[in-house]
Amino acid sequence: MSEREVVLDLYRRHVNRSLAALANMMGAPIIERAEGNYVYTTEGDELLDCGGYGIFILGHSPEAVLEPVVEQLRRLGVTGPLVFNAELPRAAEALARVAPPGLEYVYFTNSGAEACESAIKLARLCGKTRIVAMHGGYHGKTLGALSVTGNAHYREPFEPLVPGVEFVPYGDAGAVEDRLSSECCVIVEPVQGEAGVRIPPAGYLSRLREATARAGALLIVDEIQTGLGRLGELWGVDREHVVPDLMLVGKALSGGLVPVGAVLATADAFAPLNRDAPLHTSTFGGSPLAATAARHALGAVLEQDVPGRARRLGATVREIVDSTVLAQCPGLVREVRSRGLLLALEFVDGAVAGRFVLELLDRGVIVSSSANAPGVLRLTPSAFLGDRELEWLTDALHGSAVAAARARSARHAQGAAIGSS
Repeated sequence: MSEREVVLDLYRRHVNRSLAALANMMGAPIIERAEGNYVYTTEGDELLDCGGYGIFILGHSPEAVLEPVVEQLRRLGVTGPLVFNAELPRAAEALARVAPPGLEYVYFTNSGAEACESAIKLARLCGKTRIVAMHGGYHGKTLGALSVTGNAHYREPFEPLVPGVEFVPYGDAGAVEDRLSSECCVIVEPVQGEAGVRIPPAGYLSRLREATARAGALLIVDEIQTGLGRLGELWGVDREHVVPDLMLVGKALSGGLVPVGAVLATADAFAPLNRDAPLHTSTFGGSPLAATAARHALGAVLEQDVPGRARRLGATVREIVDSTVLAQCPGLVREVRSRGLLLALEFVDGAVAGRFVLELLDRGVIVSSSANAPGVLRLTPSAFLGDRELEWLTDALHGSAVAAARARSARHAQGAAIGSS
C-alpha cells in the first residue's frame, strides 16, 4: 500500500471511520510538513494554504515564534500543579497590554472551546444564569460551548445541555435588548465565521455593549477567529471601540504551533477567581510552552503590522475573487462577503460549494468550509501572501470557476435532453 493508503487505513481502524471515508472521497492529501504559505504532502506535492480556519495569520512555522518555542521546549515545556513559572505572567501581561483597555486579567486555556467554557463559568460565578446567544454563532463543541452554538444539528444529539440559553437572530440588537436582565450574559462574535462570514450592521456591537451595561448584564465577545488582525484591526471590537466584560481568544494566538486559547476579563468579571483560584483550573493551560508561543506570536503580529497587512491584502484577494469567480460563474454564487482576510463565497447550495472546494484542491489550493453554512467556502490565508501566491490563487479560482460553470451547463443540457425525450 502507498503511504496515503496506510494512513487512511489507520484512520479507519483506530481514529474515525467517517473521517477516513470523507478523506478518501475528497482525495484529501496527507500533509507531511508545512512552511510559510505552503503545506507539503507525503507524495511531494506543494499546496497553497488559504484555509486553516483562521489559525495561520502568520503563516506556518513563523521563525519569530518557532525558535523561541523550540528553545523553551528544551528548557521547560510543562509544569505540574502549584509550580509557578515566569512565562505565564509574561504572556498574560503581553496579551492584556494589547487588549481593549480594562481587560486586565488573562486565563489561558488549551483551545477556543475551553476559553468559552471558562467564560460561561465566570459568568455563572458572577450570578449570570441566563445566556443570550446568536443563531449561526459558533463557539465550540464541548458541552458548555455547544450550548451557546447556534446550530441545532450539533446541539440536539447531546441535549439536555446547559440550561437557560436563548437564541436570537444575529445582527438584531433589539432582539437581544428584549431579553436582557441583570441575571443575563450575552455571547457574540464581531463577525460570524462558521456561519459563513456574516457581518452585522454598523453599530451592532456598541449597541449591545450599551444595552448590557444598562441592564447589569455581562457581554462576552468571541474573538477566537476574528482577533489578532484577521479583520484588519487587531480585534474585531476595535472598529466600534467596544470593551466587553470577557473576551475569548484562540486560533492564531500561538502562531499556529501549539494549542492555546485564553479568556480576557475585567477586574469585576474576574473577581470570583481572584478570590478562589481553585474553582477553575487546567493542568496544561498556560504551560511555559504555550505561554512562550502566545507571547512571541503577539509580538510578531504587532511588529509585522498584521492588521494593516490584512486590510491591504484582503482588498486584493477580494478583487481577485470578484474578477474570477463572479465573472466566470455568477449564477452559482449568491454573495461574496469579506472583512480583512476573512472572505466567504456563498454558493447556491452545498453541492456546488463542495465541488468548488475539490476543484480548488485539484489546483493546489486549500480553503475552509463553514460548519454552520454548508453552501459557503472561506478563504482565510496568511497576511503574507506574495506575488507568487496571489498568481497561484488567481489561476486556481479562475480554473475552478470555469470548471464549475461548465459542469452546470452540462447538467442543464442533460436535463433538457431528458425532458425532451
